Amino acid sequence: MTTPTTTTATTTVLEATGVTMRFGGLTAVRDVNLTVGEGEIVGLIGPNGAGKTTFFNCLTGLYVPTEGKVSYKGTVLPPQPHLVTQAGIARTFQNIRLFANMTVLENVLVGRHTRTKEGLWSALLRGPGFKKAEKASEERAMELLEFTGLAKKRDHLARNLPYGEQRKLEIARALASDPGLLLLDEPTAGMNPQETRATEELVFAIRDQGIAVLVIEHDMRFIFNLCDRVSVLVQGEKLIEGTSDVVQGDERVIAAYLGTPFEGAPEDSAIEEVQAAEAAEAADAAEGNDQ
Repeated sequence: MTTPTTTTATTTVLEATGVTMRFGGLTAVRDVNLTVGEGEIVGLIGPNGAGKTTFFNCLTGLYVPTEGKVSYKGTVLPPQPHLVTQAGIARTFQNIRLFANMTVLENVLVGRHTRTKEGLWSALLRGPGFKKAEKASEERAMELLEFTGLAKKRDHLARNLPYGEQRKLEIARALASDPGLLLLDEPTAGMNPQETRATEELVFAIRDQGIAVLVIEHDMRFIFNLCDRVSVLVQGEKLIEGTSDVVQGDERVIAAYLGTPFEGAPEDSAIEEVQAAEAAEAADAAEGNDQ
């Protein structure tokens, strides 16, 4: 059985310092600090409305933090998703975002675009340089499909894959950008126990390839089996961070999941209003991308 690494991380891959995200007068994330070291798997948990996905969006450039900064390997990241990907951070989404009418292979090839150097004219003329790059991209895509167990379905449309395999395909597409850090947003949501176990093994295999992982998940067994460290968000603030044993034994964490007030708990931050503001922000971003 594969287990979390016990090696002490020596290099900081991701450093988020004082990250705060406000939507108007609503604060979804407040002064959150987080680091992920090379070779680590770090979990981010918290009740619904805790600000986990908002924090992820700040890390990956979908949101521009109101305050604070995010650095990858010592360099402050620009608040633009494609530049964050180029820097070395890839992510999956809570709601699967595949190209449904493209094949499995084509979806992974889309993830290679940040690592190809051929320009428009090279693509139009389809010269030797373009053909060489195209072949290299397809070879790498097939390696990732082998790695995720999807190689035999390379020509299937993404929409025809079972749910668990769609999740794997999204991970393969994220890996196609050759990241140093992979962010997974609820990778086992909707999965049965067998699919969850397969995902756990896949994440360990990703870590074993030298890629650090930061994961949001509601399945506590999955998180505590998987992660070297776990950070807990409650109403947008970091409550505690530590090993799985430390976090599981903290009474404040138990109280937060039960909805019980505890000493020093942040005031009710109007979770429904924050979620509505996040949805509006996401809709504006999607509309901007379509224009």
